[in-house]
Amino acid sequence: MTPVPTPPATDLPRCTWCGTDALYRHYHDTEWGVPQHDARMLWEMLMLEGFQAGLSWITILRKREGFRRAFAGFDPQQVARFGAADVERLMADPGIVRARAKIEATIAGARIYNAMQSAGEDFAAYCWAFSGGQVLRGDGVHFATSTPLSEAISKDLKKRGFKFVGPTIVYAWMQAIGMVDDHAAHCFRRAQQAR
Repeated sequence: MTPVPTPPATDLPRCTWCGTDALYRHYHDTEWGVPQHDARMLWEMLMLEGFQAGLSWITILRKREGFRRAFAGFDPQQVARFGAADVERLMADPGIVRARAKIEATIAGARIYNAMQSAGEDFAAYCWAFSGGQVLRGDGVHFATSTPLSEAISKDLKKRGFKFVGPTIVYAWMQAIGMVDDHAAHCFRRAQQAR
């Protein structure tokens, strides 16, 4: 179980989606929308967003440390070596979402990530090339669930063999990794990110 961080200040205006849950607020205040350029973390977040399909993000967030333990710290080199016995081990692990298709997609995703790296294609450079290396800012009022850019990224990821990477999942990932700043206009993080 993920340890609950020190409760964030409650008097700050935030995006409404994070509610009053201390873990959710901590994630919102310190991670969500912060530009991430570490290739392995980008891959980890893409895989976790895939596990979210059909579920709420707080469910994944509460199990994130369990996912990290189960998937060898999201080390793609190790995860790519997982076999049938590992899939069964993961299917029995209450610390993660036990969905066989998502588990198998993560293992396959590790192999794709490794193949890209072996071919000299840095995953971070690949991801950020879609936005021209820039953070895209929403207007803080209207919030999309997918965009033409998330559709293009989704299409390319699928072409490479990634699964659970539809346009909506990809857009949520783009928000999470800070490729898109979709903090609400009233949110204190929007003003901080703009600096």
